Amino acid sequence: MEKKDRLKKGNTRLINAWASYDWANSVYPLVISSTVFPIYYTTLSQEINTIEFLGYDFKNTALISFVTAMAFVVVAFNSPLLSGIADYIGNKKKFMKIFVYIGSVSCMGLYFFELDSIYIGMLFYFLALIGFWASLVFYNSYLPDIALPEQQDFASARGFSMGYVGSILLLIFNLSMVLQPDWYGITGNPQESSMKAMKYSFVTVGLWWAVFSQYAFYHLPNGNSSGKVTKDIFWNGFLELKKVWYQLDDYPVLKRFLPAFFVYSTALQTVILIATYFGEEEIVWANSEQKTIGLIVSILLIQIVGIFGAYTTAYASKRFGNITTLIVVNFIWAVLCVFAFFIKTPTEFYTAAAGVGMVMGGIQALSRSTYSKLIPETDDTTSFFSFYDVTEKVGIIIGMSMFGIIDQITGSMRNSILFFLILFVVGALLLSRIPNNRIGNKL
Repeated sequence: MEKKDRLKKGNTRLINAWASYDWANSVYPLVISSTVFPIYYTTLSQEINTIEFLGYDFKNTALISFVTAMAFVVVAFNSPLLSGIADYIGNKKKFMKIFVYIGSVSCMGLYFFELDSIYIGMLFYFLALIGFWASLVFYNSYLPDIALPEQQDFASARGFSMGYVGSILLLIFNLSMVLQPDWYGITGNPQESSMKAMKYSFVTVGLWWAVFSQYAFYHLPNGNSSGKVTKDIFWNGFLELKKVWYQLDDYPVLKRFLPAFFVYSTALQTVILIATYFGEEEIVWANSEQKTIGLIVSILLIQIVGIFGAYTTAYASKRFGNITTLIVVNFIWAVLCVFAFFIKTPTEFYTAAAGVGMVMGGIQALSRSTYSKLIPETDDTTSFFSFYDVTEKVGIIIGMSMFGIIDQITGSMRNSILFFLILFVVGALLLSRIPNNRIGNKL
């Protein structure tokens, strides 16, 4: 039931409630996208290396890349459709809830992921990804609704930081289950019990995501109704995207920012999605146990360092401006790509992970808050963030597809890193075209 004493925009409690959704949802990208599921998937398929799917033989890592890309095609298409409906009904929170529950239930469904039931397993993976990313369309669109312009950089950083802390706590618990399954009464030989523990971890992600989302749902406003419900609402989201596209001519700084964001986000999100698969395949580990521990520890390192990175980037943007800070961060990413191309040992992988942690959360949080500052004053924030979201998702589709093609053809994930290097450099160059000051407000 909607609260009558609705918290006002800029209220610290409201901002914290909004940021708490990062605490709830960040366990999905950490456990499912980045650590436990990739380890489970590659361990499950390591003996055969190729998987038959839809009548074709795919390299295991290429297959997951293509399925991921297809899921983002659905997200990119559905986001404007659903945001248009949400705008008209005036209840974007309801749609956010729907995708949260689709995602959380699908995470629990990954418990049944096996090679002999690959289609149902891939379906749950597909739906979990859609649930997570589609919910972010509505979540991100709340930022200008709940925080004043001068609060948005730190509100965005707070969200990412809360997400890092929450996801680390659950991952540590999952790691203890995987490494010491007997503590939890999980039986079987060492590999069997570890694989069972990984499957249980998928269930914990779904439960964590659903339960901790409730605080945000309790405080966030429903949204702003913009019209009666008619058949036109089904296409309104696409019309709104078209409207935003034409409005870009009136906002030249925003028009220059979006192509830069598209380019570097293509590399950024793809790197995040494939990092563990890269560590699994390209790094020389002493044994399978060291590999499991090493991969999870490296992702934990990214998360812990990322907490400081997000706030460091926010402070840097306050002193030097958002655009200058983003340019520097893109060049740091480019240097990390060069380093990653040559790494082979666990120590080198940990070093790369620490570097990634310093810039990963920072570039995501600062990109979100920069965009929030650049959009015009409007009640229709969902349409602008839907445009932002579609831009990001199209980039991921291209990035994951290119990665999958290069991996499938060359047989090595390492060659894809050169593609990412070019994108980060181009992104920095495109950002350099943007003035660092806008109407007296430093960007």
